[in-house]
Parts: sequence; C-alpha cells; structure tokens
Amino acid sequence: MTEFDESAMQARAQVHGVAAYLVVEGAVKASEFYQKAFGGEECGRVPVDDQGRTMHIHLYINGGSVMLCDPYPEHGHPFQKPQGFTLHLQVDDADAWWKRAVGAGAEIVTPLQPMFWGDNYGQLRDPFGVLWSIGAPIR
Repeated sequence: MTEFDESAMQARAQVHGVAAYLVVEGAVKASEFYQKAFGGEECGRVPVDDQGRTMHIHLYINGGSVMLCDPYPEHGHPFQKPQGFTLHLQVDDADAWWKRAVGAGAEIVTPLQPMFWGDNYGQLRDPFGVLWSIGAPIR
C-alpha cells in the first residue's frame, strides 16, 4: 500500500505493545531499505508533500510495528541523529537475517557471533543512522 486510504490503513495497521516511531531523513527511502534489509511489509503511507517528505509510514517487521516520518523543522520537529537506542530483532535464523541486511547495505558494527548468553548476536547500522541488533538462539 503506497497511497493514503484511511479506512484500509486503519483496518490493516494494528499496533500492539510498544512500537518504534523513527524520525529519519528520507522516510520513503528508509521504508524501501527496511523492506529489502529486514523483510518489512509496508501497510500504510501518507503521500509525500511537495518537498518529498511524508508524515507517516507504517511497516511490519518480524511481527512488530515500526513507524517512520521525515523531520518537519518548521513545525518544531527537526532532525536529530539517532542515539541511545537499538532496535532488536529476535529471529529463528540470525545468519539469514544478517546476510540479507548486510547485502542490502547495513554497516556491521558488532559482527554476528556466539555470545555468552546463548544467542548468535550482532549489531548493524542502517544508512539512516539507526542501530539494529539481530539475535537467535545458538542451536
């Protein structure tokens, strides 16, 4: 879904628990990247304005909601570099998720490796500055 259809968006876009809402420079490009890198499924988008910005995109990634928008400094929402958080993906096959994300252009921060707590775990930074971690139980 790439056009704003409020009734369809409300019917499909179910949010439960805590959902990340990211302000990124280039929300449309970030959505495209998250679809390619993390298998995201876009379920709603407000059309872009005359500057190419959107005020809302909703994706499902690995069963959870991630929402995006562009910064709007003229409305008191300037861009701030992401810091102080990591979006974690707990998956069944960390190697497959890792390979897809790196292949899409994610930067390796902490290589995927067995960790003392029993997960195969690593960290990546996406092209928009957001830190992601991927983990799966070591089998």
